[in-house]
Amino acid sequence: MDALLGTGPWVLIALRVCVMCFASFMTGQGLANTWRPMWQTVLYSALLGFADRFLTWSLYEGELFYLSGYIIDTLVLLIICSAAYRLTLTHKMVTQYPWIYQRSGPFTWRRKGAD
Repeated sequence: MDALLGTGPWVLIALRVCVMCFASFMTGQGLANTWRPMWQTVLYSALLGFADRFLTWSLYEGELFYLSGYIIDTLVLLIICSAAYRLTLTHKMVTQYPWIYQRSGPFTWRRKGAD
């Protein structure tokens, strides 16, 4: 794991899972709550990936410029951010427009009567 991410497994649990995944989830919710387009999840996930690498370097003496670690971290953060975005957007659509839309899954909605 050290060769792939540039740090040990305890850093993965402490920083990435507890802090960065929470930040990514909240970023996705914030983007959906302000009706931003979904492509912005890519931009903000890339920035969170940079923040993750910086915190890994500054707090845990990990590698700062480690490309595979950055790519893996950013992809995980992008998946979490996109999932939070779709969950929040689906909730907003079916609660703000209940006469038009109904939930068809955790990430999707559909028009009422469009069976």
